[in-house]
Amino acid sequence: MLKGKKGARGVGSGIEAGLRAIGPPKACILAGMNLLFDSFWRAVGYCLHPRVIALSFLPLILMVVLSFGLGYFFWDGAVASVTAWLEDYELVQAFLGWLERLGMGSLRTVFAPLLVLVLATPLIVLLCLLLVAMFMTPAMVELVGQRRFPTLERKHGGSLVVSVLWSLGSTLLAVVVLVVSMPLWLVPPLVLILPPLIWGWLTYRVFAFDALAVHASSEERKHILRENRGSLLLMGVLSGYLGAAPSLLWASGAMFIALAPLLVPVAIWIYTLVFAFASLWFAHFSLTALQRLRAASGVEVLDAEPREAAQPPAQPDEGVQPTDSFTPHLPPPDRSGAS
Repeated sequence: MLKGKKGARGVGSGIEAGLRAIGPPKACILAGMNLLFDSFWRAVGYCLHPRVIALSFLPLILMVVLSFGLGYFFWDGAVASVTAWLEDYELVQAFLGWLERLGMGSLRTVFAPLLVLVLATPLIVLLCLLLVAMFMTPAMVELVGQRRFPTLERKHGGSLVVSVLWSLGSTLLAVVVLVVSMPLWLVPPLVLILPPLIWGWLTYRVFAFDALAVHASSEERKHILRENRGSLLLMGVLSGYLGAAPSLLWASGAMFIALAPLLVPVAIWIYTLVFAFASLWFAHFSLTALQRLRAASGVEVLDAEPREAAQPPAQPDEGVQPTDSFTPHLPPPDRSGAS
């Protein structure tokens, strides 16, 4: 009976009812933070699931094959082009000469290859994110749904075509912002802020959409993304900083260049695991938020029905006059036996 009433009211009225039942803003903030941390630890536990570990090998294999294939055909040409480009800048040559005087002349030979790897890192990150979203996220959302939300209705508010277009559009916009913001990376504080912020925004856009594509309707998905935008963006930024961990390998300089055939697959696998963790984090958070929204909507529907069916108060009879206070009406005295 409850399902019939909810269906008759429609998705829009259900979302409005959920909004009225959420509570004060402070309670919403606390609930959102609790949900964020609870989803975090659940995602960490799910990363150790054998199915998740097995799924991570497919993007890893594809990325390693693609990286070594591109390196085989384009590495020498890219390094030669960057070396020629650096030789045209006197400031760079002065810097390298200063390093030689400090006894670090070996950095001159690895500076161009290291710069090629640094420039290739954004492309590696983007491809890892898209491969995880394509090959791992649907299976992991299904895993979370089966284990934690088996009774949650699937409304299929996002199709595969819409998901692909959404991911590609978000990626294109992130690449444009990334390229435009590169001159600002020369400012020391901004290089630690802008790239993780851009990766975080892209992670939030891609994984939050995919986490709700199967279970939520279009209206429910828009509502959850709008109401939890701050928490979701924070999750994406934190995932972006975690994804920056493999970049520390580039700081090893000449040692990294010598061990590149070994360290590149390791870096790619770390990227894959970080994005797999982020996908699980968004799945736990988004599906829990969806469950709470529907539960709040259902409670509000039950409370609203009796008020709608309530009868108007009974009107007093015409022969009865209202009184200001309670006055007992006694029967008239019997005068027949008074004599």
